[in-house]
Amino acid sequence: MSDTRLLPVLPLDDDVVLPGMVVPLDLTDTETRAAVESAQARTPAPASFPGIRSGAAGKAEVLIVPRIDGEYAEFGTVATVERVGRIPGGNAAVLLRGTGRATVGRIADGPGAARWVHAGEVTETTDERSAQLATEYKSVVISLLQQRGGWQMIDAVQQLEEPSAVADLSGNAPYLKTAQKLTLLTTLDVSARLEKALEWSRAYLAELEVTDTIRKDVQEGMDKQQKEFLLRRQLEAIRKELGELDGTGEDDDYRARVEAAELPEPVKKAALAEVDKLERTSEQSPEGGWIRTWLDTVLELPWNERTEDVYDIAAARAVLDADHAGLDDVKERIIEYLAVRKRRAESGLGPVGGRRSGAVLALAGPPGVGKTSLGESVARAMGRKFVRVALGGIRDEAEIRGHRRTYVGALPGRIVRAIKEAGSMNPVVLLDEIDKVGADYRGDPTAALLEVLDPEQNHTFRDHYLEVELDLSDVVFLATANALETIPGPLLDRMELVTLDGYTEHEKVTIARDHLLPRELTRAGLATGDVTFTDEAFSRIAAEYTREAGVRDTNRTIAKVLRKIATKVALDELSLPVTLTAADLETHLGRPRHVPESSLPTATQRTSIPGVATGLAVTGAGGDVLYIEASLADPESGSTGLQLTGQLGEVMKESVQIALSYLRSHGAELELPVRDLKERGIHVHVPAGAVPKDGPSAGITMTTALASLLSGRVVRADVAMTGEVSLTGRVLPIGGVKQKLLAAHRAGMKTVIIPQRNEPDLDDVPEEVLSQLDVHPVANVREVLELALTPAAAPLPQAA
Repeated sequence: MSDTRLLPVLPLDDDVVLPGMVVPLDLTDTETRAAVESAQARTPAPASFPGIRSGAAGKAEVLIVPRIDGEYAEFGTVATVERVGRIPGGNAAVLLRGTGRATVGRIADGPGAARWVHAGEVTETTDERSAQLATEYKSVVISLLQQRGGWQMIDAVQQLEEPSAVADLSGNAPYLKTAQKLTLLTTLDVSARLEKALEWSRAYLAELEVTDTIRKDVQEGMDKQQKEFLLRRQLEAIRKELGELDGTGEDDDYRARVEAAELPEPVKKAALAEVDKLERTSEQSPEGGWIRTWLDTVLELPWNERTEDVYDIAAARAVLDADHAGLDDVKERIIEYLAVRKRRAESGLGPVGGRRSGAVLALAGPPGVGKTSLGESVARAMGRKFVRVALGGIRDEAEIRGHRRTYVGALPGRIVRAIKEAGSMNPVVLLDEIDKVGADYRGDPTAALLEVLDPEQNHTFRDHYLEVELDLSDVVFLATANALETIPGPLLDRMELVTLDGYTEHEKVTIARDHLLPRELTRAGLATGDVTFTDEAFSRIAAEYTREAGVRDTNRTIAKVLRKIATKVALDELSLPVTLTAADLETHLGRPRHVPESSLPTATQRTSIPGVATGLAVTGAGGDVLYIEASLADPESGSTGLQLTGQLGEVMKESVQIALSYLRSHGAELELPVRDLKERGIHVHVPAGAVPKDGPSAGITMTTALASLLSGRVVRADVAMTGEVSLTGRVLPIGGVKQKLLAAHRAGMKTVIIPQRNEPDLDDVPEEVLSQLDVHPVANVREVLELALTPAAAPLPQAA
């Protein structure tokens, strides 16, 4: 310190002023006013302070000393009084400018009201790094000014060249604490001062950038929300105006419709996502139409609609009995289902495993037995909605599971459309003709049905078009089929099979009288009672004009009779009412189409010559009789071997081979001329050669026909048989006993031979049929031949 001077002290509590700073101070403070007034008076130095020179001429000077927690700092800032005046509030103020550092000596009372101090001049040190640090600090200060909008100060900062003056710019930084500013004031090494200022400023700049980033993100989010809100309001207003112009009204406000609809939470979330996409889509884009179609489909599905099941078991049974005669197995299964549901509802157990368990019944049987119409009766009995899904001829998997929305014209699958059509989540859905479903390059629809019909999976069924889960566990599925052979095993395993084997003649009479005739009278424009059929007439229609497992052809025959009667009434050839007897049918229908073989004269019977036997088979139309004919070639023709005709399948061909092998090995025991089997050709034919035939139940019929041919004993005309044969002569069990016995009954047969192991199956045959048939369970071929062939002593009837 080379020199000192006496200056009035201006204490500054908890703040620091650095050289180069311009600060206004309030003169209402006593110490501030005293210091300024003493400086302005520029009183000469007192004798007690020898050697102290006065301030610079022209401007009064004070020493601004930081006073931290009541104690004066070691360094202060010499400041000149730039101006004294009043601030806008009316108070007196002084403007001071810091000019340099000074040490604070002993503070004592002096001239005037202020306290005085010996201010010692200080020398700052610089080095070669000072200029570089000053340049860096200036760039940091300029960056801060740019972020804070201090554009008017940037030029002043850029003009500074002195490193010390650049370092003292930090005194204007509001982010520095008082202790940090005091450190800068007391640091005389300019490079060290610049390093500290750079460190603190860069830290603040980094913090400021993070804060600005967060603020911008928050502001952008708020701006986006406000912008989206305003745009949505404008869009609603525009759509409202457009709706009023084109008459669509509020139907296009999908967001409001989705919010108002009571959709399951996952479905609602997916629908709102599509609404957002729709609102961002241009009106000219085709995607908008696809989204609207999807939203309409979702909103039209009855997500929360369910009908209450009817638990009046007696009333449900009455409905089933009134709609259908017979079909006791099916009725019993539906009643069992309702009874279990009733018990669970009364006990409060709720769905099994947290899910409902919808029944899946497969109704298998020949055409016309009422499989399709039964579904509607089941729905009425349960108090549920009914919908029918026709599956015949479907070859595209998308018909079941729906099309992907990326395809033009995409639609949901038939299951979803059925639920939508029913208007309920628990309808009775009839899958009609499930055995007619095919497969090609477009997929296998039966594979898609596996999930639909599996009670363990269908609670989360996902349609490709909807792409949201649909609960099908409370749907009662009924499937109808004519032949089970064409249904894949895994699909059949998921269904509970109920077989409808056909109606007896008595049941057909009841159905025709109570159901078919009233309906056909209405269709023909006739009143109840205008035309009456006797039971004998219905019986003759069933036996001689139709002969079918169901009643479809019977219905057509009744309709034909009523049309002819209506025509004759219109021509005044007949007057109402009319009662039709069995004898009157030929007048309207002509001769009978089916005459029982047993009722034909002996000379014209098909089994009137050796080598013809009557078998029983099951076809897609139910049970039917099957005639098997055998003949031996002339010995002189030289023909040998076995010839088969009639479009026989591999299984029936094997049956002929087994029968022939058995007779060759056991012919001597049966007293048959086995030599003819070796020397003469054998021809086996099954009439109706245009119809393919196959099945494992013609063995004993083949054996009987060949035994009749060799022995010359004709087969009894009233005997029909079914069963497979082994090489040892055992009669093996077969299937379809009920349908075959019904066919034998329709054909007028009196005796039926079945395998002994099928005797328990007779419990399924109606009692009225068994009472008119003489059923013989047999265990070996010898028993079959004894029952089927006429006695050896009987004269052979001559062929026509």
